[in-house]
Amino acid sequence: MATKTNTSATDFIAETGAELLTDGDSLNFYAHDVYERGADLLAVVRPKNKEELAAAVAATTSQNIPVIPRGGGMSYTGGYSNNQPGAVLFDLAEMDRILDINETDMTVTVEAGCTWAKLYEALQPKGLRTPFWGTLSGLIATVGGGMSQNCLFWGSGRYGTAAQSCIAMEVVLADGTILKTGSEFTRPYGPDLTGLFLADTGALGMKATITMRLIPEAQAHGYASFSFGTHKETLTAAAEIERAGVATECFGFDPNLNAIRMKRDSLGSDAKALGNMMKKQGSVWGAIKEGAKVVTAGRNFMDEARFSLHVLTEGRLQAAANDDLARARKMALANGATETENTIPKIIRANPFGPLNSMLGPEGQRWAPIHGLLPHSKAVACYTAIEALFEKHRAEMDALDIFTGTLVSAVSGSGMIIEPCIYWPDAANPLHEDTVEKAHLAKLPKLAPNPKAWAMTQKMKKALVDLFYEHGAVHFQIGRTYRYRDSLNPAADALLLDVKKSLDPRGLMNPGSLGL
Repeated sequence: MATKTNTSATDFIAETGAELLTDGDSLNFYAHDVYERGADLLAVVRPKNKEELAAAVAATTSQNIPVIPRGGGMSYTGGYSNNQPGAVLFDLAEMDRILDINETDMTVTVEAGCTWAKLYEALQPKGLRTPFWGTLSGLIATVGGGMSQNCLFWGSGRYGTAAQSCIAMEVVLADGTILKTGSEFTRPYGPDLTGLFLADTGALGMKATITMRLIPEAQAHGYASFSFGTHKETLTAAAEIERAGVATECFGFDPNLNAIRMKRDSLGSDAKALGNMMKKQGSVWGAIKEGAKVVTAGRNFMDEARFSLHVLTEGRLQAAANDDLARARKMALANGATETENTIPKIIRANPFGPLNSMLGPEGQRWAPIHGLLPHSKAVACYTAIEALFEKHRAEMDALDIFTGTLVSAVSGSGMIIEPCIYWPDAANPLHEDTVEKAHLAKLPKLAPNPKAWAMTQKMKKALVDLFYEHGAVHFQIGRTYRYRDSLNPAADALLLDVKKSLDPRGLMNPGSLGL
């Protein structure tokens, strides 16, 4: 258990006025991310605004103590789970205000701790949203975390990742300086200083405020689901749909992940979510029909033995959304698809920021996703190699009740995310117990620590990271997991080191992240 070890240091930080936590339970909780526990922390700081953040960072680093930023805590790649004891973690959850919604210039500025769900709900009455508008974990995941880690999902099929919606930021540097990047309404202005701090996993500075573009919210939507016999057919169809620019989201599951979803999800919550969506769209009768459709179809609308692909379209007019959907359908069918009930994309869109119960498997197993972003030309070969890797270790994994499922998702202008997920029987950690809904958690078996399964999971995770590197993949949430610096040529690596030294000469800003 972590303990307070340096009273004078923490008292000095507390003089800045920021809330300071030093009790053992808090320090232990904040040392965990979704995947593992980091080293013991000295303290946790919870600033309420950028001035407190800057003052507390300066007070900490002036004592040669490392500082670590934390957003919503949804990292599973070592984004904030430091391996050096004695650091101070900055929890930015209290900095969650929406500072400005500028409907004339079509920008919005938020504090870094604002969640994607809170931002989306605030913009909805105005008929606006950001182009990229959040992750599936957006109930808890923050805008600042999204910009530091880069992330994808809502809007990614058309608008790309979180970083592509960002215009400007205020960033707190290691010495407490507040640096403002770019202009307030366009990016870039001269060299792209905003881009320098995007996807840096907090290694260069802590985000304090973020300004993003706004677009009108869509007025019309389309949904379609397809099943395929092979991953090659699935990836080829998704690639064509992405290149055509007709989908706002295009994602799919392998047969294993289909089966996991069928076991985990609730028919009652599905029906309620769909009903609420149809009511929002002004159709009470539609709500009744959609809810009844879920209950009647049960969990048989998706053949668990096949790959699935789900497409969402949107537009100003229903005819436009329907036309995009028709084009996507034609591409899917031309690649061997069978069209299936479109319940899954409707359910997800009806409740875009649902509870994070999928953080644990259907029987309480631990969960670890490992992803790579590849160009379409390399995606099929990489997926084939992943399947071969799992088959090679099948007997070892089966002996320890370890299983896998894989998600794929198209990213506008970039290619395809392939995200194999490992599930293994092991004890939940404090972050899981705090995040998963209490009623859902109570239904799950309480698993014991399983060192052998954990060791095998570590082995498979490293093998997947190496495999993605060998296939030329790039990554979001680089943290302390992916081989980012190995992928840089010497000149680029030298530039990165120079930038780090200039901004953080003593290496106190999230040390180890990005491999720095």
